Amino acid sequence: MAFSLLKPRFLSPGAAAAAPGLARQLSAHLRGEVLFDAGSRGRYATDASIYQCMPLGVAVPRDQDDLLVALQIAREARVPVVARGAGTSQCGQTVGEGLVIDNSRWLNGLVELDVQARTAVVEPGIVLDHLNAQLKPHGLWFPVDVSTSAQCTLGGMAGNNSCGSRSIAYGNMVHNVLGIDAVLADGTQAHFGPWDGCLPEAPRLRGLVQGLHAVAQRERGEIAERMPQVLRRVAGYNIDLFDCRNPRPYTDDGVPNLSHILVGSEGTLAYSRRIKIKLAPLPRAKVLGVVNFPTFYQSMDMTQHIVKLGPVAVELVDRTMIDLSLRNPAFRPVIERALVGEPQAVLLVEFAGDDGAALSAQLRALQDLMGELGLPGSVVAMEDAAAQKALWDVRKAGLNIMMSMRGDGKPVSFIEDCAVPLEHLAEYTAQLTEVFHRHGTEGTWYAHASVGTLHVRPILDMRRDGAAKMRAIAQEAAELVRRYKGAYSGEHGDGLCRGEWVAWQYGPRINQAFREIKALFDPDNLYCPDRIVDPPAMDDARLFRFAPGYRTIAIQPVLDWSAWDVRRDPLTGAETAPGTGGDPALGLGKAVEMCNNNGHCRKFDAGTMCPSYRITRDEKHVTRGRANTLRLALSGQLGEGGLLRPEVKEALDLCVSCKGCKRDCPTGVDMAKMKIEARAAWASRDGLRWRDRLVAFLPRYAGRLAPWAGLLHAAQSLPGAGWAKRRLGLAPARSLPRFARPFLRQAGLQQAACGPAGQQDKEVLLFVDTFNNHMEPENAAAARRVLEAAGYRVHLNLAPDGRGLCCGRTFLAAGLVEQARAEARRALDALLPFVERGVAVVGLEPSCLLTLRDEFLHYGYGEQAEQLARASFLFEEFLVREQRAGRLEVAWQAVPHARALVHGHCHQKAFDALRPVQTVLGWVPGLKVDMIESSCCGMAGSFGYEAEHFEASMKMAELSLLPAVRADAQALVVADGTSCRHQIHDGAGRQALHVARVLAMALPESGRQAGAGQPR
Repeated sequence: MAFSLLKPRFLSPGAAAAAPGLARQLSAHLRGEVLFDAGSRGRYATDASIYQCMPLGVAVPRDQDDLLVALQIAREARVPVVARGAGTSQCGQTVGEGLVIDNSRWLNGLVELDVQARTAVVEPGIVLDHLNAQLKPHGLWFPVDVSTSAQCTLGGMAGNNSCGSRSIAYGNMVHNVLGIDAVLADGTQAHFGPWDGCLPEAPRLRGLVQGLHAVAQRERGEIAERMPQVLRRVAGYNIDLFDCRNPRPYTDDGVPNLSHILVGSEGTLAYSRRIKIKLAPLPRAKVLGVVNFPTFYQSMDMTQHIVKLGPVAVELVDRTMIDLSLRNPAFRPVIERALVGEPQAVLLVEFAGDDGAALSAQLRALQDLMGELGLPGSVVAMEDAAAQKALWDVRKAGLNIMMSMRGDGKPVSFIEDCAVPLEHLAEYTAQLTEVFHRHGTEGTWYAHASVGTLHVRPILDMRRDGAAKMRAIAQEAAELVRRYKGAYSGEHGDGLCRGEWVAWQYGPRINQAFREIKALFDPDNLYCPDRIVDPPAMDDARLFRFAPGYRTIAIQPVLDWSAWDVRRDPLTGAETAPGTGGDPALGLGKAVEMCNNNGHCRKFDAGTMCPSYRITRDEKHVTRGRANTLRLALSGQLGEGGLLRPEVKEALDLCVSCKGCKRDCPTGVDMAKMKIEARAAWASRDGLRWRDRLVAFLPRYAGRLAPWAGLLHAAQSLPGAGWAKRRLGLAPARSLPRFARPFLRQAGLQQAACGPAGQQDKEVLLFVDTFNNHMEPENAAAARRVLEAAGYRVHLNLAPDGRGLCCGRTFLAAGLVEQARAEARRALDALLPFVERGVAVVGLEPSCLLTLRDEFLHYGYGEQAEQLARASFLFEEFLVREQRAGRLEVAWQAVPHARALVHGHCHQKAFDALRPVQTVLGWVPGLKVDMIESSCCGMAGSFGYEAEHFEASMKMAELSLLPAVRADAQALVVADGTSCRHQIHDGAGRQALHVARVLAMALPESGRQAGAGQPR
């Protein structure tokens, strides 16, 4: 049975019936986007919680005027409004059945900055990291540094009263918000800020402030009695704004600030348009001490002593997170440097300030303290800024790392932000662990030990018995929190998950006061209804992402996804054998469901993903949006058709298969591999266009074009060439590759076909791909010269039939997986005799060579494919390995360049294979090597040739790559990817060289001369 969520669940019939008219009105009057199609609604139906609520539609206002229009139209239609930033909320705050308004795409400006006063005014959609990047030149930052800083918005942070890793030093959002310009549900615009006791003149605002103050005064005694006095307490409304019960005063001068009633209100009281915030000076120096603990209990027990040293942060990483980090190639080297032995937990203890010597003294004091507490030598000192940032990045990815467990059981957020006083932290965690064990599960722990708030998530299967266990565990956890006088909701707010516990935490009188406050602000219950006041039960199954009736459709994928199709014991962590998880999609469904919607793919900092989102800022074109689209399609929620649904094709249209998500997504969502599945389905139904066939079968016919290379190149400048390109679906402005006499054909005259020739101490097999064989043979020639100069006997990938071996990637790009599988079989048969006797397979083109380490493993060839993958290296990877083993001795010479600009191929980044390029170029005397902080070049194989994608291709290149190349006309430009070099040539008029040619230039004179070349 198909599971359908195309109709909202809880809206009144009148509101639900208003959808068509609402869409028409919004479309007629908004300059931004209006999204009422099933795919868009589905993508906005989830956040980083366990919930899914299909909205009526989505509005993406272009500016503040657009926002006011959208709110007015919704108000006149009496349709509820849900404000949304990055959609990273973990309790269901940013999902709802009404009109979702997305602030993140355009309402994201820094409106005003006062450096002297250290204040700023921002729009709600501005991302925290983007704001801090603008503040950094002024020596300032906004210090509520939550782990999702690369994607979360200030509006969402204010709505949730976010806290961050350094709240022990800087406080929560409520301590750092100075004012809010907001729109009430009746359309009234108001500024909320410091209150001097005078009532506003406007009747609506006068009644609002008067009523709010009266409620707070009436319940003053109850507030003093029932509100926990812990820093981390974010449940309900900040009704204590007139008489602060937080250990840290809300304001520096003691004057009440009316904006603080909106902070933490989760959009239920007013819609924030602008937020005035308090800034802090950037600390000039930081040091980090990583304390390793043999037991988890010790880490919790000793936190209370560590905080007395005055750190700005004390963050926990437990053994589960350590193990999962070690499995991620991006995080493994970082976490390994922080470990002493095999600790069960580590604490990241940071000291910050302006005096580096004083910070070093604090770090030594930490080491002395741990010795006094019986753990000498347990502290790994990190004073290098880069090393500190790398480790903090792992900590920030903690949530997603936890969610990378395979199987249906996942760490579930519902008690994860309970806060208790530090003196009770160890006992609380020990007893909560006992609760988990009684219910047959284990918990994952990380985050803010400094303030007694630990992100603990029991592992539950929400498809089966997870809801019942969630209820039972929540009740027992609540009793522990009450016993230790803590707060049930310590950071991530209430939402759908913890809303019902507001009344439990504060009692009936304060809960009734919250109802009165909601009615004062929003009497018609139009802003985020059913949150905080009269919320649904946390285990209302109708609200779950995996609600009753959820089913994955049965399909036969073309690749092997069985590794994802497993069951996992939540208590022991043991996984069943691949293919035993019961997924009707044979693992593809479970692989898609690995996306937990945390939105890490929306980040814009250094790295690869997600290039299409970077140019569109459209939820449809980010990995999360694509994964949601696939999940909805594979569960029948978009209708019949599965991967053949038009929504799937639309969502994957701008995916350039960069594999950035394979590396950068901590849960390992590999959208490039998923797109292969979709392409295969499309090809099976629709066949291939001529353009697709030209790409797919390029390795088969490229050799025949060499005699005509000059004529083909000249024809591009003839009249009608553009028309011919358009007829083939190619971009007229894009130059076509030049073909040359194949390298393997020339080399084959000197060497027998591929086979286990005579033994030699140093052997290597050079895997020359289609592109470097037929289009840029000078790269292969340079690589061969370098290897031979280093004393290696070089074998080539010529099969016994005289045809070069191929990775099959062009077939994969067209969805012809069977042809790609056949090429893989052919390569395995020819290469395994070399591999079995210890000869490395070395390639030049990242996308081709790394196919041997990736897609070859998913064709069903088992250990043979694993053997080849272990023996396969990119050219520079092999050289670094040999140099470190003492087998590479070359007298490198200077080249006629002082600086090299290096652009990394996306697949190099995805496989952590870019650093070797920097290493080998560093061997060239006098050559300064700078890495271009770039995402995908935008060419991406055939993507940049396609007429409909040419503009997107160039926008990707213009993000950072082409401006960096143009900025230094004298620098040597290095790029290992064929597509990357082509894009640089077309977009900047520069010739980029493969690293092999640069090293050939650095050989003695003969090699240097041969390595030089002329621009195309």
